[in-house]
This record gives sequence, structure tokens and C-alpha cells, in this order.
Amino acid sequence: MRRTDIRLALDELQLRPTKSLGQNFLHDQNLARAIAAAALPVHVPFAVEIGPGLGSLTAPLLERCDRLLVIEKDARLAAWLGRRFPSDRVEVVQADAIDFDWRPLLRHGPFPLAGNLPYCATSPILRTWLGPGTPVTRATFAVQDEFAQRLAAIPDQSDYSALTVRTQRLWSVRRERLLPPSVFFPEPGVDSALVVLERREPRTFPPVRSVFFDELVQRGFSQRRKQLRSLLKADPVVWSVWCSGQDLPPTCRAEDLSVPQWVALARILDPAAATPAQHDGEQFDIVNEQDEVIGTRPRTEVHDGALLHRAVHILVFNRRGELLLQKRSAWKDREPGKWDSSAAGHLEPGETYPAAASRETEEELGIRPGLTPVGKIRACSNTGQEFVEVFTAQHDGPCVLPPSEIEDALFVPLSLVRDWLAARPRDFAPGFLEVSKFLPAT
Repeated sequence: MRRTDIRLALDELQLRPTKSLGQNFLHDQNLARAIAAAALPVHVPFAVEIGPGLGSLTAPLLERCDRLLVIEKDARLAAWLGRRFPSDRVEVVQADAIDFDWRPLLRHGPFPLAGNLPYCATSPILRTWLGPGTPVTRATFAVQDEFAQRLAAIPDQSDYSALTVRTQRLWSVRRERLLPPSVFFPEPGVDSALVVLERREPRTFPPVRSVFFDELVQRGFSQRRKQLRSLLKADPVVWSVWCSGQDLPPTCRAEDLSVPQWVALARILDPAAATPAQHDGEQFDIVNEQDEVIGTRPRTEVHDGALLHRAVHILVFNRRGELLLQKRSAWKDREPGKWDSSAAGHLEPGETYPAAASRETEEELGIRPGLTPVGKIRACSNTGQEFVEVFTAQHDGPCVLPPSEIEDALFVPLSLVRDWLAARPRDFAPGFLEVSKFLPAT
């Protein structure tokens, strides 16, 4: 939209831009097209825009996707956008992006996100949308330039912060270009910048528990002038050995550590990271067609030979009836990155199904709820030739997730689980497709 178009639209709406909502409307049409191209470099089926305002960026985004969801906090602007754009291609939602429930969007699969973000809301919007379980794969934002510099900073720079480290563990960050105040109406009092965040490849860094990592980094940067060993209260011997291995002085401070070093530090300090990952030497009972034990074999031999064996799946529900789904770690040898039952695992030699279910729930989720058996699945290709007994439990969390096994976990309403399964069954581990038959009716 041109500046005159913006003025006319605001007059029509009898609206004066609100500073608290960050209502600075982009009027440079060439720049809007360039931002859309950066956000959606190729045509996509679905995308999301935050803070569309009067639709300056919405129109060029729509040229690059089949369907667009726009989230606008101001009810007057949301209604106006609903009239301006075709409802069969643009869905307008009047909501605060900070509180937006993006779980229903999982059925669309991975999608790009774009927006002109209010300066006061940028950090919480990033926390809402760019966590480990998000369906967003690329995020392109116009933000205050000072914020963009913090996102893209490197160690030893004054802008390098907890925000930098937390963001860059999951996302590569590129400060694309400066956006001067003159391209907005009304003109903000600061420079803006276009920043592009792309989801890192799943195995870029070794697995860490996100909650622990974020809290550790926040604590490390809480008093920048203090030495880390004092702030983190690490064991002196462990700290000295770790610093030596990282070629860091024991007197180092938070800004001295690179993102990979922060990941390495989290892995030695988090007890959950010590949980051993799967290994080829594990022994499984193998069974016959009647699920009777006939021997014991190593894990690789069982899987490579498609031998019949045993497993359990546990479905954990909260008090609202939402199902806890886990996202399998990228480091798993089977179905990495897929969504699966709340907890699952093989029976150890000589172990019963109920004992295995109790053990797996505690090992994978850190909880010990009561378990109820609900059914059994015969060994088939979808279960990886496992006989599976299914159990249910109730728990509201929080859970402690071993990062070598689970990347993230998310409570999802059953109606959304069914929609997601129907739309994108490939997002789930094949075993869960069988286990989902035991989900209660919604």
C-alpha cells in the first residue's frame, strides 16, 4: 500500500495508529515485495503472517502461497482485512500472537512465518512461535534493529546475550537489511531491520533438554560481569576439566562461550542428559506368533532381521483430556523427528508388559502415574514386528525428557490429534498409527 492508501484506509476506519500496538504501517511497495520474497523464496501451500495491519505485506505474501492465515490483534483492522482479501485464500484471526494457540496448525505441516512485529512484543512472540516443537521452519520479521543485532550477535560482542544463545541453538539468524523509519507510516523513532531465521538441521548440535538449557543460559547472563563458575555454582573439578577441554579460562564469563560451548556445558550439568541413549548391544526377548518368548537377541539383530519382539506404548492425558505427544529425538535410529505416543519402549529380557510400561514412563517422562491397560496390538509392519500392549495414564506434567530420546513433548486436544493424523499421517511414527486406534472417542 502507498502512503495515501494508508491514510485513506485509516480515515475510513476512523483509526489513529496506536503506539502500544506498534502500528507503523509499511508503505514502500517494492520493499514489501522484497520482504515477501525473503519470507517465501518458493511458492508454498500455507503460510502465517503476524501483525498484518492494513495488509501491506499480506498482498505480496498471497502471491507466493495458496492459503494464508493472518493474525491481527486490533479488531477493527481484522474486520477490515476480512473484507479486503478473499476468504477462500486468506483466513483472518483476531487474536494476540503472543497467546495464539498454534497447535491446530500442525495439520498443515511445516510452514513459513512472517510479520512486522511490534517492538514491545517481539521477544514473547518469538518464545511462543519458535520453540523446539514448533511447525515453523522459516521466520522472517521486521523488528527493531537493536533487537535484530542481538539475535544475530556473536561471542564477545556487547549485543551477545541470553536471547542470542537461546535463539541460535535452534535457528540460524541473518540480519538481511536495514529498514529506515521513512518506509513506515507513521515513522517510528528508531531504525528497523529485516531478520530471517531458518530452522537448523536436526543434528547441528548434540541433544540437550530445552527447558534446562534456556534456564542455564538465562542464569549465566543474569550478571554479565560475574564469572560463570560463581553464577552456575558448578563443581570446581568438573568446571576446571570442562574449561580445559573447551580451551576456556576457568574465569570465563557468559559472553565468552559460543553457542556450541553452551550446548556442551548444558550436557555436562544436566542430570537428564546422562540418560544413556539406545545402543546396539541392548538385548530383547524374541517371541513366536503366540507372543511366547523363544530366545534373546541383540537390538540390531532383532531390527535388521524383523524378528518378533515386545514393546509397550503409554498414552498420557491431562485433566482436560489432552494427549501428550512426544517428538522423537533426531538421534533415534528409527523414525527420528516423528511424533509418537507419550512414552514407549521395548521390554527388557524377562520383563512383563506392566513392569516395562512403568519403567518406560519414568525413564522417558520422569513421572510415575497409575497405569491402566487398554489393549494389545499384534506384531505387524507398522509396529516394527512388535507385539504392543497399550496403557493409559493421567498426569498434568511437567515432565523431565531425556534429550537423547525425546526432543519435545506437547499436550494436544484429541480432536486436533485426529485432524492431524488424517491430514499428515507421515508426521507420526508408524507404531502410533496403530496405537491411535485405542484413543477414546472425542
